[in-house]
Amino acid sequence: GCDSSLNLTSQKATAAVDSIFRSLRDIARVRMHMKQFNSIHNPGSNTHQASASYKPLLKQVVEEICNPDRPDPVDIEHMSSGLTDLLKTGFSMFMKVNRPHPGDHPLLIIFMVGGVSVSEVKMVKDLVATRKPGTQVIVLSSVLLTPHSAVELLFAPDRLQPDAHI
Repeated sequence: GCDSSLNLTSQKATAAVDSIFRSLRDIARVRMHMKQFNSIHNPGSNTHQASASYKPLLKQVVEEICNPDRPDPVDIEHMSSGLTDLLKTGFSMFMKVNRPHPGDHPLLIIFMVGGVSVSEVKMVKDLVATRKPGTQVIVLSSVLLTPHSAVELLFAPDRLQPDAHI
């Protein structure tokens, strides 16, 4: 709501910052039901505050998919696609049948709703190449984000139908 810095007031700046933090809280609230991927911030310990770190959600998901220890993923669910998978899923209710792991297939397709940046695509490619060599990865997205477009989306008045002209 401000076309130039001359029209910027303290109230307008405060409203914009409040809107940004409201958006960030909404994003965090959406992930509250998740058990494993509920935070991108690791606060560190009480004695080592400097060890606090940031770990992107996409990196957490790819690391879980490529985990060599192969536990059943908590927040990632395998979608049955054929008769064999459907039978395995059905029998798993009655018997101890291992569900297929998302990393079992030699092709990994990731679709990011809302956008992905070039650096995120490179991070996924590097992680998969390091942790699961021989797996082909395809990263798709609704839009390719630039630093400028990511900020525009943050300020978009209607985040479900942004008018950021990306």
